[in-house]
Amino acid sequence: MNPILVATDFSPAAQNAADYAVDLALALNKEVVLINVYTYPISYNEVPVMVPVEEIEQGIHAELKKWKESLSLKAQGKISIEMEESIGTFYSGLQDVCDRLQPYMVIMGSQGSTAAERLLLGGHTVYTMRHLKWPVMAVPVNAHFTDIRNVGLACDLSKPASIPVERIKALLNDFHAELHILNIEGKHQALHDSLVASFRLINLFGELEPQYHYVKNKHIDEALMEVTVKNDIQLLIVLPQHHHLLDSLAHKSHTRHLTMRCPAPLLALQ
Repeated sequence: MNPILVATDFSPAAQNAADYAVDLALALNKEVVLINVYTYPISYNEVPVMVPVEEIEQGIHAELKKWKESLSLKAQGKISIEMEESIGTFYSGLQDVCDRLQPYMVIMGSQGSTAAERLLLGGHTVYTMRHLKWPVMAVPVNAHFTDIRNVGLACDLSKPASIPVERIKALLNDFHAELHILNIEGKHQALHDSLVASFRLINLFGELEPQYHYVKNKHIDEALMEVTVKNDIQLLIVLPQHHHLLDSLAHKSHTRHLTMRCPAPLLALQ
């Protein structure tokens, strides 16, 4: 039934993302699958010592089982909650599980609680959002699920043909939400070009009657967050392969900044 897949490293941010995922799954009547991808670490003393494989596997299995039991209590038996363990690098392990389960979406925390967790989880989240072909949601550490009534689309008006229109329409139908199209221009765009692009978007989304928001601000990430708060947007869609916030390595710092500070969850759609 295309489950909601929750990637966890057992950090507080991942716990918050799992709580959010269960509430979302209850709203959509979806199964939840918890996944942890792990490698075999080596302890470096005077002589390298391999941590016993069985010990690692047992510890991860026990922790996942504890999370499953806790989240099952939260769900009150209304949805199924399962768990998966995968060995390997994070992205390849996650991709393998996605290939097998065909998830509705993947949900991750957007940052950890320590500096090391912020670097690791933030990096994993951004990379996964940019490359995974399934929808990937990054949940801010302080975000809690509320009914998704307003969905924002951070849109590059210069590339309307590359917008995954049908995927967006399907999500809006699932959430019974209104669409807000956000165009934040960091540099001047000719009026004629803006008008042409706007008419293309109207042709794409016209029947949905979306609200359009145009803002000129060189600090694009800050402007996006401001518009998100002002319009009570509960979910912000970004397009990794087409939107410059996630598309360019030159803007990697902006991406990480947005993923960690955005007040609403981010959903990357390919």
